[in-house]
This record gives sequence, structure tokens and C-alpha cells, in this order.
Amino acid sequence: MDQGALRAEIEAFLAAHHTMSLATVDEEGAPHAANLLYVPDGLVLYWMSDTETRHSRHIEARQRVTATVAPDYTDFRLIRGLQIFGNARRLAGAESVATARRMVSRYGFLAELASGPAALRAAFEKAGFYCLEPERITLIDNTKGFGHKETLELTGGDGR
Repeated sequence: MDQGALRAEIEAFLAAHHTMSLATVDEEGAPHAANLLYVPDGLVLYWMSDTETRHSRHIEARQRVTATVAPDYTDFRLIRGLQIFGNARRLAGAESVATARRMVSRYGFLAELASGPAALRAAFEKAGFYCLEPERITLIDNTKGFGHKETLELTGGDGR
């Protein structure tokens, strides 16, 4: 598949799903994974998280991360998913505000946090907003053959 078609297929897959598993490492190299709701913008993934979670603290120290996006399957022949490698960072200022809007737009229940009771508002206001800018995305598609993989290599900000 040519790179343009592969990119379009990956973008459609990201738009159709909502949960990624984000993998980070601590200062001793111990891995940690967390499932997070995300909002895609092209190939860039945005999410919100408590700034004190392990994965948020890891990102502050080390921006290199991996993530997967894959629905649950009971038949290995149907497995489709993404493996994503890149850099994550906490957003600030206008980027953070824009991501909050994206999150509320895609996940309506978050509007309740932003405008609900004081405890819910405090949780929403305390959250940090983050993005994963991919360098490489591998599409796994067993519907095209067991272990079928195609990789999209990205350079210099072409994730959007």
C-alpha cells in the first residue's frame, strides 16, 4: 500500500476508536501502561490525565513513549490494530485549551465535569492535557494475512 493510502487508513482507524494503551517507563526503566481516552487530529493523539499519575510523571521526565490502539477480538484472524512510537508532552496555554475543547466535543460526558458540581469541576480543572506526536505507526491487519504489518514512517511534524 502506498504511504498516502496507509496514512488515510490509519487516520480512519484512529477516528473509529477511542481508547489507547500508553506505555511509559520510570527512572529505573520499569515499564508502565495505562488505558486512556484520546482525540485524534490527523495522526496526533490528545488526551487528558491527572498530572500526578505515573504515566504523566514519566512523560515529564522522558517523552519517548509507545501506544497501541486495538479493539477486543475473539478471533485472531480478525485482529486489526496500531502500534505507535513517538514523543509525548504536556500541553500548555492555547494548546491545552484547544485540547480541552476537543475532549469535551468528542466525549460529551466531560462537559458534566467542566460544569458540574464543585468536586467534578475541580477534577477537570486539575487535569493536564497531553499529546503524542508519532514518529512511526505500524498497522497490524490479520484480515490481510496472519501477522500482516505495514509501517508509516513520519518525520518532522507531519502527523497532522
